[in-house]
Amino acid sequence: MTDLSKFSLEFAPPPDDLQDLVSSYYHFATEVEESKPTERADRAQIRFLLRGSGGYEFCTGEYFDAAPVSIIGPTTGPTIGHIKGAPEIFGIGLQPAGWGSLMGADAESHINRLIDAASMLGDGVMDTHAAITAAETIAEKVEIASDFARELMKDAESSPIWFTRVVDEWLTESASPDINELIERSGLSKRQVERMTKRFYGAPPKLLARKYRALRAAALLVSEDGEGSEEAPEDAFYDQSHLIREIKEFTGVTPGKMKKTPETLTKEVQARRKKLAGKVSKIISDT
Repeated sequence: MTDLSKFSLEFAPPPDDLQDLVSSYYHFATEVEESKPTERADRAQIRFLLRGSGGYEFCTGEYFDAAPVSIIGPTTGPTIGHIKGAPEIFGIGLQPAGWGSLMGADAESHINRLIDAASMLGDGVMDTHAAITAAETIAEKVEIASDFARELMKDAESSPIWFTRVVDEWLTESASPDINELIERSGLSKRQVERMTKRFYGAPPKLLARKYRALRAAALLVSEDGEGSEEAPEDAFYDQSHLIREIKEFTGVTPGKMKKTPETLTKEVQARRKKLAGKVSKIISDT
């Protein structure tokens, strides 16, 4: 069991000029010497391990040791963190366009995987690691990370931000997104849409729709005002068993445990993301 009374978790929005490239920043620290918290499926991340050690066990069953600075590709299922030595982590969430600009490689080939950032971005990332470690507040860390992101993106390949905006809107405007509507909105063929979602999101439209349908339902279940919402989490699913199965597949936690157990890390992540509403895109705050 993960005792969140011994955890600190903060989120912060990116500045306006990075909104299409960075989803959010976050700072996580714990006094716990050893634990295995479960993280939900998510977008790509750059993570700075400021203290401690550990690694990640992805939904595929593969395990990767964490590097001082790690790039984690998009995930399509729950990830188990192997926490050791009371770690402290500062993270940069990457938008699909941010991934495309930074990596220059299809996200599909990096889903549920970890890369040592120094091997891809050069040893200069360790200067940023040292600066973020020395910074005392999350605001200072965010400023350093934003300068780091701007520098990375300055000479990077441009990504079709118009397309990722269309996809994000499609994923958030309906509890159960229809793929034909995405094709119509984008003006592209079915094959083109599938190729581009795999490149920037790491998954075809059908899997993306399932992933964000489950994450949206999970967010509704754990939100403080969820019971008063006009949208019921189960509305997008065939029945209750379908709801339970899909939420567990993408978060690693059943709806019952998520709602009743305060120690669930997924619950805490979604509660804090919700507080970013109006400061980040809806797909971040609503899921």
